[in-house]
Amino acid sequence: MAEFWVVGGEYSDAAFDKIRVGGKLESYGPFKDYEAAHKEWQGRTMQTIDNALVRYRIVEERPRAA
Repeated sequence: MAEFWVVGGEYSDAAFDKIRVGGKLESYGPFKDYEAAHKEWQGRTMQTIDNALVRYRIVEERPRAA
């Protein structure tokens, strides 16, 4: 069964490929379904809506095959 994570933070520029100096990659979860992760993502996004360099995304993690 897949798990979902919300990851992101404040980036150094609008390319969104490096977290700002002194910052850290944030992660929230795991969530059992996409809907729960989306609710967390939406809340985090709305809290930081005025900062154009903050971005969060939802990542799906599937269990590894044995």
